[in-house]
Amino acid sequence: MLDQIKSLANQYSEEIISNRRHLHMHPELSFHEKKTARFVADYIRQIGLTPQEGIADTGVVVLIEGKNPESKTVALRADMDALPITEANDVPYKSLNEGVMHACGHDVHTSSLLGTAKILHALRDQFEGSVKLVFQPGEEKIPGGASLMIRDGVLQNPAPNGMFGQHVAPNIPVGKVGFREGLYMASTDEIYIKVKGKGGHGAMPEYNIDPVLIAAHLIVSLQQIVSRNAPPKIPCVLSFGKVIANGATNVIPNEVYIEGTFRTMDEVWREKAHKTMVKMAEGIVEAMGGSCEFEIRKGYPFLKNHPELTRRAKNYAIDYLGAENVLDLDIWMAGEDFAFYTQHTDACFYRLGTRNEARGIISSVHTPTFDVDEAALPLGAGLMTWLALNELKTV
Repeated sequence: MLDQIKSLANQYSEEIISNRRHLHMHPELSFHEKKTARFVADYIRQIGLTPQEGIADTGVVVLIEGKNPESKTVALRADMDALPITEANDVPYKSLNEGVMHACGHDVHTSSLLGTAKILHALRDQFEGSVKLVFQPGEEKIPGGASLMIRDGVLQNPAPNGMFGQHVAPNIPVGKVGFREGLYMASTDEIYIKVKGKGGHGAMPEYNIDPVLIAAHLIVSLQQIVSRNAPPKIPCVLSFGKVIANGATNVIPNEVYIEGTFRTMDEVWREKAHKTMVKMAEGIVEAMGGSCEFEIRKGYPFLKNHPELTRRAKNYAIDYLGAENVLDLDIWMAGEDFAFYTQHTDACFYRLGTRNEARGIISSVHTPTFDVDEAALPLGAGLMTWLALNELKTV
């Protein structure tokens, strides 16, 4: 069957790439994937399958049944949303939606899984069990489309025995994939702080309570959460990427706004860190004469790949690609709402290489110049099929 899958992936490659280019040209933001969902559902119907639409509003699910369909179920997931980024690539398939771009490869994930759907449908008389394909909205935005899909029953009727997800990797050469057992990706929380003081003329600081100075002390002091409070063996990151002090050269503002992210891989420490941050911030700001509002929006949990399932998946990938093309991954402090699925079923989230230095395809995700070597698309579709059908054979 391996040769059959590779042959079908190659046969459908132009169609898979065409689908990716269409999706790339028409990106939609998280929880607004109306046209994307319609495109996915229409394509599923063209294959000859029946999509289930409207899960978590814009989610689409399709069940592909083989022989003895109730014997076992494996789920495969792709996310569909794009990012609020203006594309800088000069390519024929450049985004037509100003300020919106598939800069994280979700167009690759979706089109690859559509290719998987077509391959699986062609092979439906040659495998036992069922494969559930999950096309999910809103991966890029809290509360995460995965949590809403689960709420709406995506892991029921039938419940999967295992689940796979793949993500583009611009640091891995095209033709290669990467796996990691156990802890892989971090939890993600958003931090919003308003530091309040008393503004006034910059030449008369004695009459003011300077929120800019307070904010500066606060940002530096909060790094102690990582350097002196976090257990050294637990990965932990605290970063601030947005500071707004809307004064002037000679004007001290009344307020300063700060936004950041907190990431870790331990739930007990995560909860303790939240409380410590708030307590530290309130103490520092109050000691300097100001006040603050400190909001933590709890995001995705950390992602832990099921060890045995991931080990099997890696071996399946070696069979499909050769050992030299299957890599071991390090932990990654980015977040992924696929983590929600890992809390409910055995799951494996792996990386699909998309880098091609010779062609200048080297940009990171979430940048205006991100792109992929499209040779990854049929590989991704075929490998997803191979993983699912092999996992259906396990007891």
